[in-house]
Formats: sequence, structure tokens, C-alpha cells
Amino acid sequence: MDLNTIEALVPTADPAEWREGDAWLGGGTVLFSYGSQTLRRLLDLTSAGWEPIEEDDDGITIAATCTIARLWQAGDPSGAMVARWPGLGVVRTCCDAFVASFKIWNLSTVGGNIATSLPAGPMTSLCAGLDGVATLWGAAGVREVAVADLVTGDGRNALVPGELIRSIRLPAHALESRTAFRRLSLSNLGRSGVLLIGRRDVDGAFVLTVTASTRRPVQLRFAAGALPDARNLAAALDDAIPAALYHDDIHGLPAWRRDMTYRLGEELRLELLGGERAGGDHGDPALDHGEGA
Repeated sequence: MDLNTIEALVPTADPAEWREGDAWLGGGTVLFSYGSQTLRRLLDLTSAGWEPIEEDDDGITIAATCTIARLWQAGDPSGAMVARWPGLGVVRTCCDAFVASFKIWNLSTVGGNIATSLPAGPMTSLCAGLDGVATLWGAAGVREVAVADLVTGDGRNALVPGELIRSIRLPAHALESRTAFRRLSLSNLGRSGVLLIGRRDVDGAFVLTVTASTRRPVQLRFAAGALPDARNLAAALDDAIPAALYHDDIHGLPAWRRDMTYRLGEELRLELLGGERAGGDHGDPALDHGEGA
């Protein structure tokens, strides 16, 4: 749709130029879909010319303006980047979770998806699952916030007015890990109702990141010496996710999201840990986990 209140398009990435009635513009796929009656200017971040993806020995930096199409290329399972960083094996499945056309993939940006902060945002899932840290630029200076903490609820985040996401840093310890992905939707081409990423780090730790079923990302971490069995994992999910935190909308009722979170979490545990934990009960935790399971 047209934004008929816009008076100017300003090519800038300088937070000092932001004023009331402005919006940062990356791909603009959400902004132009929903429209606005209050915006007066769009501040065009694409004019900054940021390198989409930069790699060094300590990890990878993804510019906020990196498109989903460009990220998909980096996730090529036969490519050099995935060979070096196996944790990137979940990139393409997260990109696929958009269930969007090539037109959206070539416009929508990593930073924009995180800033929109929808529970089903797959770039939030990806970056949170790989311990991504967002670099934020604002009038008060530069700060860093873990992506898992940046998104605080449905359409809510920790950005202050005028602040922008400059980049997301994915650290080597997460990129070197073995990763696995699970996603469910109520329809074949529907928005994610549950999206979990599991990770087995090189030090043996197990990390489970829950998104889409919850209003904000939730991470569970288990050290190599305290790997969970099925009952331990279910108990940890009990503690980490209160009933009110499960999302409720047309894409899934909270009870269904909760049950599928436990089921998919157990699938990821089995895939990444197998029978490694001796003496554990490897049954389905959903079968004896509360009402409605």
C-alpha cells in the first residue's frame, strides 16, 4: 500500500537525524503492508552500503540490511561457510519458515524481521538460537543486546525510540556447534506456531531455544555434565515457560503450542543427545505432563 503521509525519504543511518514521525527503512515489507497514519519521513538504511555478511575467526557478522535471499546463499550446505561453521545448517530452514515469495526474500531484511518482533519471526529464531548479539545504534551511543533478550513480547522489543539495529554477531562457539530444527504450523503454508532450535556445542553443552510458541524467545542451557533426560527436559520447560507466556492467536492455541513445544523439544534432545544420558527415561514427556498433554 502507499504511505500517503510520507513527506521525505532520507538516505541515512545516523541516529542523530531521527525525529518524531520517522521510521527506519530496511526492506519495508512489513511497513508497506500495514501502513501508517503518523509517519512523516522514512530513513533509508540501505543507503549505508553495509556489507551483508562478514566472516572472521571469531564468528560472523550479519548486517541488519542483509536480505533473506542473501542469507539463504550463505546457508548453502555445500558451501565453504557452512563447511567451516556447521551451526549454519539451520539457516535455510529458518529462511523457509517465512513461507514467502522470492519478491519478499529479495527485500525483507534480517534486522527488519527482528525489529518487527513477531513471535513467529524466523530471523529472531535463528539469531537467538545461535546466541546472536545485536549491535544497536542510538542517540545515546552504541550498545549490545542478545537477540534472545531484545525481543520482549508480541511486537515488543527493547529498542528505544530512534534506535536501530546495525548488525547481529553470531559467535564462533555457536557456529561450530551441531544444530537441529523443528517447526510446526496449523496449515501447510501458515505462520509458524512452534519453532525450536537445538544446539550441541563443542564443549558438550546442550542449548534449546523456543520461539513462535512463546511471546518471546526462551532458552534452556544444560552443561555437558548435566545433560537432561526426557523428564529433566520437561521439568526445565515447566520452570522456564509459565502458561501465560505461550502465544495465543489464530495460528495456534496456547495448549497446542505448549504440547508441541514439549514434543519437539524431546525430538531435538534425542537427535542431538541420543541415548547419551545413562539411566534417563527417554519416553515422551507429553504423555505424563499435565492436563491436555
